[in-house]
Amino acid sequence: MPVLPGAEPYRHEGGEVGVLLCHGFTGSPQSLRPWADYLAARGLTVSLPLLPGHGTRWEDLAVTAWQDWYAEVDSALRELRERCSKVFVCGLSMGGALALRLAARHGDEIAGLVLVNPGNKVHGLSAYALPFARHVVRTVKGITSDIAKEGVEEVGYPRVPLHAAHQLRIFFRTVDRELPQVTQPLVVLHSVDDHVVPPADSARVLGRVSSTDVTEILLEQSYHVATLDHDADRIFEESYAFFDRLAPEVGKIPSAGVEGTTTGD
Repeated sequence: MPVLPGAEPYRHEGGEVGVLLCHGFTGSPQSLRPWADYLAARGLTVSLPLLPGHGTRWEDLAVTAWQDWYAEVDSALRELRERCSKVFVCGLSMGGALALRLAARHGDEIAGLVLVNPGNKVHGLSAYALPFARHVVRTVKGITSDIAKEGVEEVGYPRVPLHAAHQLRIFFRTVDRELPQVTQPLVVLHSVDDHVVPPADSARVLGRVSSTDVTEILLEQSYHVATLDHDADRIFEESYAFFDRLAPEVGKIPSAGVEGTTTGD
């Protein structure tokens, strides 16, 4: 199945510090591409994979499970670890939950996390009906393009398959149980006005992780997809400053002498 224009995965070969970027549920790499470009321009090695079932059509998402999404970012992390001396993981929305599970399971292999409006729970009474409703109602209205900035659209699905929403609920509950295992330095940036993920999710994450080096930043001008919104530059700058503080080798070319190249459009 052809990938939607703009939803292609992205990879940039830069220096010894690597960054894995994880996009959100029903979204695509397009929502994080400006962030990836910003980091690549500053010499970092960047990986921005396309999650299985995403970036094509919603019917493809309906036949995937959360283990498929996690396996993709886990594989991307292992590739970066083979290539880089230090690796950071960033995520938007469900991508934040993926980043947290990677941190819980890989420990010191991850140098730090940057999360933007991380999801932690499928909210509302309807969440409890998902195990049954998914057999009756196939899809509901999509959740993409929650952006305050005029004229900006997110590449994603107009419909949410309830089977996938059920998988998301299971995944969030799995990650929530693992949050105390997260010990890495952490930056959480969350929007004051978010119509997809409430601030309570960020508060839950901050309250349950075991990290001691923690920074919370409020985004007052953006909605959910803040990486494409008014606060995007602040997200990019804060994340780079975080990486630079923890990894002085940011931008340094690997000792193997591999030249930085960009792949993906």
